[in-house]
Amino acid sequence: MKVGAFTFVLHSHLPYCRNAGRWPHGEEWLHEAASETYIPLLNALYDLKEEGCSFKLTLGITPVLIEQLTDPLVIEHLAEFMEDKIRRAQADVGRFERAGEGHLVYLAKFYLDRYEYLLSSFNERFGRNIVCALKGLQDDGFIEIATSAATHAYLPLLERDSSIYGQLEIGKQSYQRYFGRKPSSVWLPECGYRPAYYASSGAKNYVKPGLESFVSQLGMGCFFAETHTVEGGEPVGKAREEVIGPYGSVSKRYLVPMTNYPEPAQRTTFLPYWVRTPEVAVIGRNNRTSMQVWSAEWGYPGDFHYREFHKKDGVSGFQYWRVTGAKLDLAYKEYYDPYWARQRVAEHSSHYAGLVDELIANFYQETGKFGIIAAAYDTELFGHWWFEGIDWIKEVLRCISHSELVELTTATEFVENHPPEEVLALPESSWGVGGGHFTWQNADTEWMWPIIHAAELRMERLVARYREARGVMKEVLNQAARELLLLESSDWQFLTTTGQARYYAENRFLQHVNRFQQLADIAESGRAGKAALALVHQLWELDKIFPDIDYRCFAKREGKVA
Repeated sequence: MKVGAFTFVLHSHLPYCRNAGRWPHGEEWLHEAASETYIPLLNALYDLKEEGCSFKLTLGITPVLIEQLTDPLVIEHLAEFMEDKIRRAQADVGRFERAGEGHLVYLAKFYLDRYEYLLSSFNERFGRNIVCALKGLQDDGFIEIATSAATHAYLPLLERDSSIYGQLEIGKQSYQRYFGRKPSSVWLPECGYRPAYYASSGAKNYVKPGLESFVSQLGMGCFFAETHTVEGGEPVGKAREEVIGPYGSVSKRYLVPMTNYPEPAQRTTFLPYWVRTPEVAVIGRNNRTSMQVWSAEWGYPGDFHYREFHKKDGVSGFQYWRVTGAKLDLAYKEYYDPYWARQRVAEHSSHYAGLVDELIANFYQETGKFGIIAAAYDTELFGHWWFEGIDWIKEVLRCISHSELVELTTATEFVENHPPEEVLALPESSWGVGGGHFTWQNADTEWMWPIIHAAELRMERLVARYREARGVMKEVLNQAARELLLLESSDWQFLTTTGQARYYAENRFLQHVNRFQQLADIAESGRAGKAALALVHQLWELDKIFPDIDYRCFAKREGKVA
């Protein structure tokens, strides 16, 4: 008898980097993620489908990523990237044969076979269209594709409700264009949540609604939250790192109290809840299962037989080494062997499926309720960072599909079949470091936010001035809206804070700011002629994104009753 359900919740996102540089930062991020994660994942899911496995999972994909994966230039460059990998592997085979390095010849041939298969899958199995292949899986009922904010903006720190609505509305429109249906669930970027709170403008006091209100207005019924957001208490799992400094906590706001609904008898990620009113459900990330992957100490990816991510061949760039040992210097890593890694994948997937069975069974025995485990991860963790991760997902789905206790589900399907029974108020939070805003608002990024807030307000005023713009002025305003979305991207703060690509991120942010200001200057002057049209066309070629955008999405919303 089935007593509970399980879903992977995979969140797919990359910064907007189309035609914005290649190695080491820029479009190559897309090429690596597509060839190491997205195409292998599609192969795994289509393999399961063709063998008759009744799998299901929830896959979030940001609109800005969808727009890039369907762009002809990105597709052309992706094919070139994989062709280059094939040439590098062929060269390595010859190099290692001449050196008499038998095991390295074996590994170079392994990579050669792998990239030839990936390129063939991309060209033939999926028709060079990753997004269309995902659509096919959703149309056939195997996956649910969740949407997100248009450019993955960190919504809790945006100043104007017009920006929050615009990010989600344009994301929804992009989703409908590519998937032919309305989204039913949404991944709030970084699980960033803002509750309703009191605000003032001059002598006027009003309520700024919680993010669930925007989700409800746009017709979506479910979103996802970090463990501590639902359970209460201190951050755990991905958000558990201690933060020292003035930016470690969330902003102090005067929250709107929840009335008419009692505090839930229990707060657990095994159950969905309505958020403030019975309209939008939240599902929390299950910490115990997620830590089997996230934990640096005992998570599966750290197994000594799995491929080492950080050590690369100085000639070809391929990774020929395995983890080997805990905290072992890269100089002492031993060679990788795909055979032994596959054995560990089989063991770890079986262990994980057994853990899911155990946790679901325990929850049912303790409560008598049909619970859910939502195991949330960044999709790019699998295949790219954890090389064997896609194979592990495939085996976990296969194992759980045979479970006598647990059914595979999607987020919306579970909420529809087992609607929440209780209502709760969520705290302001994220799945970032410390469970708050630190990753996006700190000493290194604080200077960005006044610029973002000024641009938000300026866009609102332009919409108020041009309620029905036509001709060139309409094109100017639509392009300004695109640049606003791009400058609002949370990636610029993330890359700055983590130091992964600080100067690249700061330059990209300022480029979009400058382009937005150029366009806003033209609109405010009231003179949009041939020069303005030429600028719009030039910027469109650089930022070829959201072709159907309507600048009026950014109309003022402050003080509106949700």
